[in-house]
Amino acid sequence: MKLGLQIPFFTWPGGPPQLRSKLGDIGRTAEAAGYDSIWVMDHHFQIPMIGPAEMDMLEAYTTLGFIAGQTSRVGLGTMVTGVTYRHPGILLKQVTTLDVLSGGRAWLGIGAAWFEREHLGLSVPFPPLKERFERLEETLQIANQMWSDDNNGPFEGKHYKLAETLNVPQALQKPRPRIMIGGRGQKKTLRLAAKYADAYNLPGADPATARQQFDLLRTHCEREGRNYNDIEKTVLIVMNVGPDGSQAGQLVEQLGRFAQAGAQAAFGALIGVENIAPIEAMGRDVIPEVAKL
Repeated sequence: MKLGLQIPFFTWPGGPPQLRSKLGDIGRTAEAAGYDSIWVMDHHFQIPMIGPAEMDMLEAYTTLGFIAGQTSRVGLGTMVTGVTYRHPGILLKQVTTLDVLSGGRAWLGIGAAWFEREHLGLSVPFPPLKERFERLEETLQIANQMWSDDNNGPFEGKHYKLAETLNVPQALQKPRPRIMIGGRGQKKTLRLAAKYADAYNLPGADPATARQQFDLLRTHCEREGRNYNDIEKTVLIVMNVGPDGSQAGQLVEQLGRFAQAGAQAAFGALIGVENIAPIEAMGRDVIPEVAKL
């Protein structure tokens, strides 16, 4: 099992003047500890399950570009971009740029979007759920076109019409940057994951629910004619190793249960990440053990 570090908030001691140095420390330490990837939320306001909207929140792709400059190996992506936030062509140009400037480490993490408050607050259109899923599928189709060898042509969809899908320079990863679709939906989300994704992420679930969700993904793969084993199964959870690593054993056991349920990677918001010591404890006591799962 591989582990990724998810960073869901930036309200740390020292405030905004210290964010740059603290985030750089976190990125470099996480890579040295053996994390496979680093992820940030793509939100503009803090989300309710974490804290008040007024908590510090950085724009996702600017932040990933900064982390790219502090690291050399870890994958980089959003957990996950709401399809409504950016026009597909611009989003894919951003991910391509991240891929080129990071040396081929970008992911496209994407979902149907859900946080209405930030849409209303920043005047971002928030169409009904059915339309958001239609836009998500069109965005995935545009991604495959823009990241193909023959990428410069029109795209005619129900919601998006692109006269040119020119994308120069192209991404370094071949055949394209990896696509991860995230969400809990059992019908539309899993169908799109089965059809388009390199990885599927299930947020906030227990091992039993993860097993059920992965079994449903297998069913969708059969319907789509897709090899289930070609899609990486991942989960998003909160990880607590303790300030000095004292809870490493419990965390390894928890991750072991997810591995038994079929998860191949786990992404975690690490409690106390801004103190650095928990990241070092993960590298010392958890990541080597979890790699054996």
